[in-house]
Amino acid sequence: MISYANIHDMNSKHRKTLEAIFFQPVNGNIEWRKIESLFLALGAMRTERSGSAVSFVLHGARADFHRPHPDKAALRYRVKDARRFLEIAGVTP
Repeated sequence: MISYANIHDMNSKHRKTLEAIFFQPVNGNIEWRKIESLFLALGAMRTERSGSAVSFVLHGARADFHRPHPDKAALRYRVKDARRFLEIAGVTP
């Protein structure tokens, strides 16, 4: 689990992405690469799968995603899935 202090030790870009993921109403205009960067900064392990599929494991939680294409922005359902993954892994702003 990540502590409150660790979240504030993240760089400002990762902190802003974390806050954007948890913002209400859900923002469907976050670049997917920023979400992936946040996962990796938190210590997630990434596994590339076939096509646009990618898996992440963080603190024992696993999530599977399909990278958006041709657009760069994660749609609302991907942001909700990213939020759920972070919550299960014990990461909240």
